[in-house]
Amino acid sequence: MNTTADRSASILEEIDQKYKSLNQKTEVQLEGLLWSKPITYWDYIQTDALLNLQIQRTTLPDEMVFIMYHQVNELIFKMILWEIEQIAENQNIQVAFFSERLSRITRYFDMLTNSFSIMENGMEVDQYMKFRNTLTPASGFQSAQYRLIEFASTDAINLTDRRYKDSFDENTDLETTFEHLYWQAAGKDYQTGQKSYLLSEFENKYKKLFLEQMTEFKTKNIWQKFTQLPLEDQQNQELVKAMRHYDHTVNITWVMQHLNTARKYILESGKGNGEATGGSDWQKYMHPKYQRRIFFPKLWTEEELTNWGNESGV
Repeated sequence: MNTTADRSASILEEIDQKYKSLNQKTEVQLEGLLWSKPITYWDYIQTDALLNLQIQRTTLPDEMVFIMYHQVNELIFKMILWEIEQIAENQNIQVAFFSERLSRITRYFDMLTNSFSIMENGMEVDQYMKFRNTLTPASGFQSAQYRLIEFASTDAINLTDRRYKDSFDENTDLETTFEHLYWQAAGKDYQTGQKSYLLSEFENKYKKLFLEQMTEFKTKNIWQKFTQLPLEDQQNQELVKAMRHYDHTVNITWVMQHLNTARKYILESGKGNGEATGGSDWQKYMHPKYQRRIFFPKLWTEEELTNWGNESGV
């Protein structure tokens, strides 16, 4: 039977091996523990810093709801990217691990979908229509993390504007593909090629990062990791179900909930001019039936693909 002393000795031996492998002196590390400050919840979570990130631009109380809600969204996006990274970097991924990580990611998006009631019912329309004018030309369109999630989920060809998709393939250079991603339509006049301030500023800030992400995940996005599995594993029904659920949740359920919430304030309220703060054609940009955002098209039937994004369809 192991005694407490035996256990302590075993732990110290493991600690010693750890620091030797790092070419560090164990006794120096242990001595440092004598002077280290015990951790507290607020230090570990960085509560004070987190709670001081909400800066209103107006005196309207419901603006704080809007700010905090979107900050929570960005934190959830970071969690999603963290889980996708576990899939992408796993060199010998197994079906159980793959399915479990996809389930985590989908639960995060389920939470985001359900949380839209906070926005839909948690702000006074009059207040929203006033403080939103101070947000112009900023837009939720400019969430870089959401774009990173898309690039890490599927091949870039599946994110291109449907009007040009047939003329693109996996060999199309990244710069050309980038200029024809579906969300470019929200900020570009394709007849003149002119980009809106919304899109130009977004690209000035993040285009380099986006191209790097597109390159890095070309062979290890979720779809590519799936196709690299043995054929038997690709036919695993639990994994296929998880893939389809993720695709549908991100590209239909969550998007439609977002769209319906926007409709309530921007259109159905009868206030304002019906335009998005960034000036985008927001309904066509957001509605999945127009751009047909589909991460894993080969996992859907022809009928399901035809009805993609129809509110009474898939």
